[in-house]
Amino acid sequence: MNPRSPSHPPAPVARHSPFDDAQAMVTAVILVSLGLSLLKAAGLMTGGTPGLGFLVSYATGLPLGVALFVVNIPFYALAWHGMGRRFTLKTLGAVTALSGGVELVHRMLSVSAIDLPYAAVVGGLLMGLGLLVLFRHGASLGGANTLALFVHRRWGWSVGGVQMVFDGLILAGAFATLDPRRVAWSLVGALVLNAVLMINHRPDRYRMSSGE
Repeated sequence: MNPRSPSHPPAPVARHSPFDDAQAMVTAVILVSLGLSLLKAAGLMTGGTPGLGFLVSYATGLPLGVALFVVNIPFYALAWHGMGRRFTLKTLGAVTALSGGVELVHRMLSVSAIDLPYAAVVGGLLMGLGLLVLFRHGASLGGANTLALFVHRRWGWSVGGVQMVFDGLILAGAFATLDPRRVAWSLVGALVLNAVLMINHRPDRYRMSSGE
């Protein structure tokens, strides 16, 4: 017998129960909503689809929650065809919940003053943790998250690394609405967010369900 071969086949990965997914979504929405609120209070941005939501919100005056929902609409087709029905429905639920969660936090939490470094680091950390929870339950916040997960599944590329490329493109557009100092701290927040994903979202540490 090969000493490196296991004596028993690996146990199948158990699917998350509806309760597991529900509590994960609530946890993720709270974390991401708080992170976005800290960034917005400091006049900062982030990358990915939330960053697009910030740009639309800053440019049009739409509430951030509404902007987040609108910019995600075109990405549901990619999720449906590339990641499956289950993933798409979970993502739609997460985006809708986040849109409502952001508006709820805006009404219930008022931040009168916050340092840019603190907002960037803690906001990015909270959002990274929230996204990690969603990814491990077969969902995302749409947009760049969906594309990064699709690329990870198809070619094994780092989710955090792929998303960082998109974040850089989104933050480059921030120069039209923010001063260079805030853009720089927004980039720090995006680096913190993606560092959480690159360190913790590892295919050798767990297996994500298929989403079908």
